[in-house]
Amino acid sequence: MRRFLLLIPTLLGISVVIFLVMRVVPGDVALLIVTGGGEGSGGVVRQESLNAVRKELGLDKPLHLQYVAWMGDVLRLNGGASLWSGRSVADEVKRRFPVTLELALMTFLISLLISLPTGVLSALRQDTWSDYMFRVVSIGGIAMPTFWSGTLVVLFLVQTFDWIPPLGTPSILEDPKTLFSQLIWPAMALGYYQAAVISRMTRSAMLEVLRQDYVRTAWAKGLRERVVVVRHALKNAMLPVITLSGIQFGHLLGGTVIMESILVIPGIGSYLLHALLTRDYPVIQSIIVLLAAIFVLVNMAVDLLYGWLDPRIRYD
Repeated sequence: MRRFLLLIPTLLGISVVIFLVMRVVPGDVALLIVTGGGEGSGGVVRQESLNAVRKELGLDKPLHLQYVAWMGDVLRLNGGASLWSGRSVADEVKRRFPVTLELALMTFLISLLISLPTGVLSALRQDTWSDYMFRVVSIGGIAMPTFWSGTLVVLFLVQTFDWIPPLGTPSILEDPKTLFSQLIWPAMALGYYQAAVISRMTRSAMLEVLRQDYVRTAWAKGLRERVVVVRHALKNAMLPVITLSGIQFGHLLGGTVIMESILVIPGIGSYLLHALLTRDYPVIQSIIVLLAAIFVLVNMAVDLLYGWLDPRIRYD
């Protein structure tokens, strides 16, 4: 309960930081609106027009009043309204967040299906050809930026299947087959990087556990390899892997910005990128706080898993 209550000051601090950061970064949303998005066009802009837009958006008020007004919207689970479209941030997030969540879950599942077996096999067959192969593939995945792998995916689909990016994604309840066919490619591109990182951690953790005395004793007793690996080694090697996986999943929700933009996926990442380009403060601030809350909750769930995997770990 105490750890859950710590969520409140954490999110409060994040909200203050993101609010202040957005006010000091270069760019003026009022100027963008007056010039129609051409902030650097060099045209003459009347100061009266800028003042009128700032007053209409509430940007002429002192910062502390702007922060209190926005936090009031956040506490009402509203998030305020977009400075550009005037639409509710909450409504837009409700429409887009399921797409991002489905992409993140699919990516996470793909990465686990690849990384855990390859990491374990790489450790068990250390310094063999299979170990070298998995290490080369995983290091390649870490070195390859996701925006480049996403671009390669688009190029492959266009050249091979005459594929064009869809204009929208159906609900998983309405048409799961079409949704799967649209998200599987970006999920594989993102999952390659995620799998590479987790596979490296799984290999390192397994190597460390396999050198422990109790594992050597299990081998000396003549137990089968599957029993030694699954019952004695794998469970104890999973603590750092789960920690990394939790962090990776949290990053996935906010890290799909580039992939959603490349593949025209109407998720929360592309919404955030557009808001950043147009300095749409309520949208940026509300999405960052939402992602931070999810990140903290995921890490709390990871901490609870520790107690299940290792009964010696207890939280007051």
